[in-house]
Amino acid sequence: MTNFDPNTVLRSMTGFATQSGDMNPFRWAWDIRSVNGKGLDLRIRVPDWIEGLEAAIRPIVAAHAKRGNVTVSLRVSRDDAVAKLGVNTEQMRAVVQALLDIEAEAMDQGLSLAPARASDIAAVRGVLEQSVDQDDPTELRKALLADLPAVLDAFDAMRCTEGAALESLLMAQLDEMERLTRDAAVLAEARKDDVAATLKRNLARVMDNTEGADPDRVAQELALLAVKADVTEEIDRLMAHVSAARDLLGQAGAIGRKLDFLMQEFNREANTLCSKAQNTDLTRIGLALKALIDQMREQVQNVE
Repeated sequence: MTNFDPNTVLRSMTGFATQSGDMNPFRWAWDIRSVNGKGLDLRIRVPDWIEGLEAAIRPIVAAHAKRGNVTVSLRVSRDDAVAKLGVNTEQMRAVVQALLDIEAEAMDQGLSLAPARASDIAAVRGVLEQSVDQDDPTELRKALLADLPAVLDAFDAMRCTEGAALESLLMAQLDEMERLTRDAAVLAEARKDDVAATLKRNLARVMDNTEGADPDRVAQELALLAVKADVTEEIDRLMAHVSAARDLLGQAGAIGRKLDFLMQEFNREANTLCSKAQNTDLTRIGLALKALIDQMREQVQNVE
């Protein structure tokens, strides 16, 4: 067993683990792998003849994985098993009927077909089936379920290792986002005189054309001009989102959905910052923020 608590660290949705075991005369091999997904899609492939195994496995795996497309595969073999061949009667009849239909159609078209042989029918997939006499699988089922926690622990270990790398990268990206946002705040402060001059010109233009205009409408237009030039709220919200993202990365459990939502909020503020910039340097920072947010979003898609 590993020495970490998987509920206290960031976990990736990407993971892989295998493990083999045996209990005379049986041998088995586990294979667990996962990739990212919006929710939890759990697929379990186990031998059907081990009654109740899938139903027992599902809640155990679901307790380890909250999100992602997770596939659990189990192969079981028996060393002393002697395979027996049997005929799938339903499949054989379907094949024979299909051959009869083909022969009848050929005769209608004036074609003569060579008669089918039993070996031709037996060669069709599903006609012959292999079966192995099985003992009571109760003890085998217990052994398999006892072996499952170890492979799940290895699965968690890989996802936590990937998660640690993701957390380190996201923290570095948040540092860069904070730096860019602070640079934007400095530029916004430095351009106040230019903004004030632009507002005065716009105000003069509005006042020159207010004869007969609705005073309320004029006031609305002036307020709109002021709002369009002010990026203080966008900068404040970006800083608040950076702080919220750092807090999330320090929390336990599945935080991927919340981080994904924050990426949307980051992008919204960066877009607004670009649209309000009216300054080449500020626009450049806004575009750099958008590029950084896209990079972060790609990483967040892997967080559970």
